[in-house]
Amino acid sequence: MPTYTVTVANFALSPQQKSQMAEAITTAHNTQSGAPRFFAQVLFFSTHQGDHFVGGSVNKAPQVYVHGLVRQGRSNDIKQALMNQMLEEIVRIAGITAEDVWIYLQDIPETQMIEFGRFLPAPGDEAEWEREMTPEKRSRLPN
Repeated sequence: MPTYTVTVANFALSPQQKSQMAEAITTAHNTQSGAPRFFAQVLFFSTHQGDHFVGGSVNKAPQVYVHGLVRQGRSNDIKQALMNQMLEEIVRIAGITAEDVWIYLQDIPETQMIEFGRFLPAPGDEAEWEREMTPEKRSRLPN
């Protein structure tokens, strides 16, 4: 359900760092929203040197940018706790300062999202929605 796109500029994450960051983002989303872990997906991208600009000038500092697409219906307190938990873990894993991490969450109504071939449930209705998955699909998903 939530899709987090992580883009790094001016440095590279190792495969281990990517794995740790994906786990940290998944854990933060699960902890703060209560949504099952298998809903979260994390995608990584890197910019080439000279492809990231801030204020019209090439940025040379290492930076992590996270854009999260999440279901509408969570309180601001939950979303801010989620972002703070992600921020702390990203700083620790990437070895950069908090000032070099940007996180944006974008709410999307569940009526405008299809995953696993079906419209998504409202927040809090995940268990019933999950029970309607085919056993084959459910058996391939992580817990």
